[in-house]
Amino acid sequence: MQGLLNTDMAAKRSSTGQVLNLYKNLGETPRERLERLRGRERHLEHEVLSYAGRLDPMAEGVLLCLVGSANKRREAYLELSKEYMLDVLFGFSTDTYDILGRVMETGDGGGIARERVVKVLNQFRGELSQQYPPFSSKVVEGKSLFEWARSNSLSSLVLPSRSVTVYEIALEGLYKVEEPDLLAYIQENIGKVNGDFRQEEVLRLWERHLKASGKRNFPCATVKISCSSGTYARSISHGLGAELGIPALTLHLLRTKVGDFSVDKSLR
Repeated sequence: MQGLLNTDMAAKRSSTGQVLNLYKNLGETPRERLERLRGRERHLEHEVLSYAGRLDPMAEGVLLCLVGSANKRREAYLELSKEYMLDVLFGFSTDTYDILGRVMETGDGGGIARERVVKVLNQFRGELSQQYPPFSSKVVEGKSLFEWARSNSLSSLVLPSRSVTVYEIALEGLYKVEEPDLLAYIQENIGKVNGDFRQEEVLRLWERHLKASGKRNFPCATVKISCSSGTYARSISHGLGAELGIPALTLHLLRTKVGDFSVDKSLR
């Protein structure tokens, strides 16, 4: 196996250290991905490792790993632009804006028209003020928002917002997923997550709403996004649903690019 230091285009060296283009799997946390790297590459055992740009457990794709002295320029790497392929599921919303959350609302997405989706997506292009998702790491009054959310204390806060820029956003296609396939997908991928993410409770709620023998199908949209650092793609799913008047969430999220680091060169 070729070592990481010699892997073509997977790592970039400079006078400030080494940056590795890692692929974070679905279900992993960024910290778990770094530990998997450390276990595989013994020469990194005692190096300082950090990641620049978090990916949630239900997202996969490019994760930048800063090695050694590259950590001194972490802020510069955090500010790199991002690209995503986003799959939006219509008919459900959750408190996390993705499948790893409590189902909050359900609705009929059967009447979604391509022209309407394209028109609403155009509203997200350009500079916008985006509210932080309730389940995010943004610190407010000394605690992360997800800590406030898990203690049911969000009602005492005003969720903060930040200015972000969506450079390009385009509908790649519409499709439908059948009820048994959707339930199996949710069960499989929530099952990949370690740690306490309320998995048992979340699965129970999904299994109340979806049946393995069900006959329904649910509309989905694939959306390509190019955006500034700090943009929450799952918030775009949630916002798209709100504008269409249909509950919506992120079914799948793939980060395809961070700056010049692309997913086809990522270290698996």
